Amino acid sequence: MAPAKGLGDVATAPDDAQIVRRVLGGDVDAYGILVARYRDRFARYAVQMLGDREDAEEAMQDAFVRAYRSLATCRDPGRFGPWLFRILVNRCRTRVVLRQRRSRTFVRDELALESAGVAPTDERGAWREEIERALAALDPLYREAFLLKHVEELEYEEMAKLTGVRVSALKMRVKRACDRLRDLLQEVQSAAR
Repeated sequence: MAPAKGLGDVATAPDDAQIVRRVLGGDVDAYGILVARYRDRFARYAVQMLGDREDAEEAMQDAFVRAYRSLATCRDPGRFGPWLFRILVNRCRTRVVLRQRRSRTFVRDELALESAGVAPTDERGAWREEIERALAALDPLYREAFLLKHVEELEYEEMAKLTGVRVSALKMRVKRACDRLRDLLQEVQSAAR
């Protein structure tokens, strides 16, 4: 994609609504501003949700393409970010379902394959790997709720809008995710002693 027009410094950067209007008005290059604005933050969520950079990249690309194609349906262009994030959450969910279907055919644990035979360089690196493994072991619904609450730092009401799930159910998912993570990490700590 060509460099986005009007990216400039943050103080003069146009807001989302202005950029959406430009894109809808025919300035397709302006969409690059939105991609640059949201890519890093949303990529972090996708990688943590999917546990695989390649899958996360595909989910991100799919979300940006779908958002571009559906831009005229964005009811509130000033809230493009949350609208795009909902698309990304749905793309990640779809990838999780597809992965689960594939994994029924054969076992594939990328984290285990990558870490096999490679000693962590330090204790902090080893602990980070264990946290990533524990996150990957969570049920996808619990992992999603945990990441939205504790990594993306969203309020439960925002989470409910993104996921279409009631606040009470989200609170329960976050609690269960925390409990399960605690159990998994305590098992690791006990085994290390």
